[in-house]
Amino acid sequence: MNIFQEVESEVRSYSRNWPAVFDVARGSELWDVEGRRYLDFFGGAGALNYGHNPPALKRPLLEYLERDGITHGLDMHTQAKADFLTAFRDRILKPRDMDYRVQFPGPTGTNAVESALKLARKISGKESMINFTNAFHGMTLGSLSVTGNSMKRGGAGIPLVHATPMPYDNYFDGKVPDFLWFEKVLDDTGSSLNDPAAVIVETVQGEGGINPARVEWLQGLADLCQRHGILLIVDDVQMGVGRTGPFFSFEEAGIRPDIVTISKSISGYGLPMALVLIKPEHDVWSPGEHNGTFRGNNPAFVTATAALHEYWSDDTLERNTIRKGEKVQEAFTRIAKDTTSVELTARGRGLARGIEFAQPELAAKVCATAFERGLLMETSGPSSEVMKILAPLTTTDDELDEGLEIIAESVKTVINGA
Repeated sequence: MNIFQEVESEVRSYSRNWPAVFDVARGSELWDVEGRRYLDFFGGAGALNYGHNPPALKRPLLEYLERDGITHGLDMHTQAKADFLTAFRDRILKPRDMDYRVQFPGPTGTNAVESALKLARKISGKESMINFTNAFHGMTLGSLSVTGNSMKRGGAGIPLVHATPMPYDNYFDGKVPDFLWFEKVLDDTGSSLNDPAAVIVETVQGEGGINPARVEWLQGLADLCQRHGILLIVDDVQMGVGRTGPFFSFEEAGIRPDIVTISKSISGYGLPMALVLIKPEHDVWSPGEHNGTFRGNNPAFVTATAALHEYWSDDTLERNTIRKGEKVQEAFTRIAKDTTSVELTARGRGLARGIEFAQPELAAKVCATAFERGLLMETSGPSSEVMKILAPLTTTDDELDEGLEIIAESVKTVINGA
């Protein structure tokens, strides 16, 4: 592995936790160059909801490349884009009675967020944003301005302004009524709060520590925004595309955000792709006002279309995701109950799950121990106190059982050695 240490930047992170050279991947499994197998409960940080190299997506992609289909298309009309838009309308929007225009920004989640923030300011004529404690929305400057993590914010090197944080659901452990502070400063002309253009929120905070917002909290937030004339942006980059069960993570709450950002698993194959969904009345962009060289990644359109037809023609994936998530929750609750010397808390929704450690340093030790046993997981939360899993939604029950057993053994090993 000398080449990585000699040539690659010090900014690399995941590779430090998993000192292996990976070579082959299939479904929920990875193999390194020495042939060792690993079970993947990391899932590309949420970019591999259908696993590695899903056959139903790989074949259309290979056929498209073999016939010299368009690869780079900017925002030109292509058959691959038309096929995706048709499938997205027919498989996702129409069945949910949703009416959104689809914008293709640059092919990353943070670019989708940047687009949403810019558009909200253009629509409203206001500059200020409301974000939430422990939020994560990306690593570019606009996205960092609405992100909570101090380490990530510090990397900007400049003041991050024009955004005001509010308490996320259960920030005060249920001791303060929902939106008490938010409503107060909105209504108080002496609060010094700049009139906000939009609120941006994750329905489940992933990088923030697998914090799921209650349905009633999300409904209350949507109502607050409507009453005060504030646009609502839902960042569904990590929790969308089925991660919590439904295609959109906000479906359970029955809300209709003004703007939705999607990326990560939308291509279905780990190929870069992002969407911004905009209510028609808010689609006020001028041509070319937000663009990007790689917003027309046509191979990603091909695999995204195949994924919509393969996994979203019925509710099978959604039901299985919810069922598997409940299975993980039961296992994590049992681990927490059986661990008496350290306080552990199971948390999450769908197949976004985690265990919070009262002693934060133990979460990383459990992940490291699990890696030694052939399982990939990461930590999240402001102090990296949550052991987090984002296993592919297509992970089999046998693989899930195998991984959960490794987690239970790893927790026991670390706690006993603490």
